[in-house]
Amino acid sequence: MNFGDLSHKKIIDISPVINGNIAVFPGDTPFQREELLSFQKNNHLDLSTIRTTVHLGAHTDAPSHYHKDGVGMEKRELHYYLGNCQVVEVKGKPKRIGREHLTTDISSERVLFKTGSFPDPYHWNDDFSAIEPELVEELAKKGVKLIGIDTPSVDPSDSKNLSCHKTIYQYDLAILEGIILEHVSPGHYQLIALPLPIEGSDASPVRAILIAGEN
Repeated sequence: MNFGDLSHKKIIDISPVINGNIAVFPGDTPFQREELLSFQKNNHLDLSTIRTTVHLGAHTDAPSHYHKDGVGMEKRELHYYLGNCQVVEVKGKPKRIGREHLTTDISSERVLFKTGSFPDPYHWNDDFSAIEPELVEELAKKGVKLIGIDTPSVDPSDSKNLSCHKTIYQYDLAILEGIILEHVSPGHYQLIALPLPIEGSDASPVRAILIAGEN
């Protein structure tokens, strides 16, 4: 993997801006930022603190989030979250994305599904597209390492079984949720979406970007 001089590459940000209006799962902790010191208050610097869910905006789940034997975020290998990537558009906003909804072959180790089913990251809607566990299994057998989606979860919002998460755990894949792909054309990119090594954490926000023109 060689990203080269990124100053001459097209970098596409696929992370929503984090503020107090960003939607989180109902019942989870919304984002709050408190200013402790401020230039506007004649302090010598700006200083703030935050309180928030770790499943915030563009984020990755740690295996400990969906399996009792899963590791926390700080123990997750980073190779999952950077490298070749394929953006695949899924039309029709299906409840669960299956093989029948794909119109292109998967030829990358990281796949991001563009569904358009969670169009506003600052307004919650329950009817977003999720992913069929059978599709996860098929992708894993093709060598896929990471599955991403432009919704808050790879499972439906009302799922208690979390069958897609469990299949992802079975095949040791990584998850990237809450990304923004409306401005991204289907095709091949390089992905960088590194999590923070938060000890024991079940997830981490990421700054997810795509680098265009890199196969």
